[in-house]
Amino acid sequence: MNLGLLSLSLKVADIGISKAFYEKLGFSQTGGHIDQKWLIMKDQDNQVIGLFEGMLKENMLTFNPGWDANGENIDDYIDVRYLQKMLGNKDIDCGQLIGENSKGPANFMMTDPDGNLILVDQHR
Repeated sequence: MNLGLLSLSLKVADIGISKAFYEKLGFSQTGGHIDQKWLIMKDQDNQVIGLFEGMLKENMLTFNPGWDANGENIDDYIDVRYLQKMLGNKDIDCGQLIGENSKGPANFMMTDPDGNLILVDQHR
């Protein structure tokens, strides 16, 4: 099962300070808007992190079906609605079901056995 692009979504206290820190680790901004207090950053190995000031209650893993490491659309992906159904069939609680007849952007959340949040967020 391919859940899509994996990134870490980090709750940060100061977007500017966090951006500068991750740049020192080799990450560069590939998306987002610092004035809106969110950034997407990637390193040379295509590892992706999202920095979010004032938007998240806690850090989480994020999967983006339909995107590659550059946030570009890919053709071969599993729609978020089908992913939610597949995981539900494996007894994983994915919250309220997304309408099966809907199309386009949608998301759901789940929690791993240790309480870590996982967001599956399809943007297309």
